[in-house]
Formats: sequence, structure tokens, C-alpha cells
Amino acid sequence: MQKSFRLWCRTECFSFKTAGALYESSLIIWLVSKNKEGDVKKGWGGEGEWGVRYPVLSCLFKVAVHSYVENLFRSIWGVTQSKAPLAIKYFFDFLDAQAENMKITDPEVRHIWKTNSLPLRFWINILKNPQFVFDMEKTPHLDGCLSVVAQAFMDSFSLSETQLGKHAPTNKLLYAKDIPKFKQEVKAYYKQIREQPAVSDAEFKDFLKGESKVKSSLAQIQREMYVYH
Repeated sequence: MQKSFRLWCRTECFSFKTAGALYESSLIIWLVSKNKEGDVKKGWGGEGEWGVRYPVLSCLFKVAVHSYVENLFRSIWGVTQSKAPLAIKYFFDFLDAQAENMKITDPEVRHIWKTNSLPLRFWINILKNPQFVFDMEKTPHLDGCLSVVAQAFMDSFSLSETQLGKHAPTNKLLYAKDIPKFKQEVKAYYKQIREQPAVSDAEFKDFLKGESKVKSSLAQIQREMYVYH
């Protein structure tokens, strides 16, 4: 199946196709430029000139990397073997217990607590600053691209419905069609964690002891490497 990305200009529709699943967009984007007389320039290549602007190129690049961004997001809010990491389950249960103690029944409050505690505090930092994890340089151009991905990630966890018009920022428009689907996946992720069996305090302490041993071993290896290199 081919991916059809449609860019609308006035009454004309232009399609750009790449390999992948069907993708449709209803973004209103000014695609062609006008000459001094106000006439729209037509044609492609030798027949004329297209006034391709930044939003158009952004949309085309977005289509090219879309599958990678989807895989990245789903690796973050996905649950392997129907079981979330033990630390996340324990912490989310703690937040739910606090809500019950305070007699907070609004599910949106719990959603916001969990979102502010993990995705927006931890994952956003990693997404916008890959140099924290990898030995790499983050150029200004890369920083701008990662900001768009990070914005889409944040919007996926938002409970508010954003109404976007033709004057909305490009970083919001690029993923406007995908955000509703991502929001449903996030809600399913929180629901799946909530329905998992509870983690006991003893289980969690054993988990922390195991992690501590692993980190101690890694620290020792790093010290040895520093000494010899």
C-alpha cells in the first residue's frame, strides 16, 4: 500500500507518495508562489518554478521519518510481555493510593500526576537531549527537529483538545492527524499498568538491591577502564 500525503493549495490538491501505510492530511499550506502580477506559477522543473516553503519541506521530511517516531513513542509507552517495568508499576500504584487517600476521584488528576512524573520529567529530557545518552553532538538544526518530536510526544499525553487553524505553529500541525491515535494508546498504557498485579514492598526492595548490584559492577568497570586508558 502506498502512502499518499496531500498538500492543498487553493482548489488544487497535490499528492506526494512514499512507501508505507496510507496517510492523509488536510493541512492548508501555501505551496506555490506568486509572481509580481499576482499569477500563480505553475509546472515543475523545466516548465516552471514551485515556491516550496519551509512547512512543505517539513511535511515531506515528517513522512520520511514517521515510522521511526512511531516506533520510538511505542517503545516508551509500550508494555513488553503485558507487564510494565516494576519501578513504574510501583510508583503509579503509589500515586493512585495517594489519590484515594485524598478522596480524589477524577481520573484526569491521576493521569496528569503520572504524566508530569514520568513522561514530561524524564522522557522529554532524553528526547530533546540525546547527548545525555549517546556520545554525540547536538547541532542547532538537530535541536529544532527534536523539539518537534518532543512537542508531539507531549501532546500525546495531553487531555485537552487543541483546535488548530492555518496559522497554528508548524510543529503542532505536523502531527495533528496522529495525536488522537497516540492519546488513545497512552490511555491504554495507563489502564494496562493499573490492571497489573500489585507489587509488594518486599518485591520492590529485592528489585532495588538487584539494581544496586548491577550499577556497582558497572561503576567498578568504568573505574578500571579509566585507570588503564
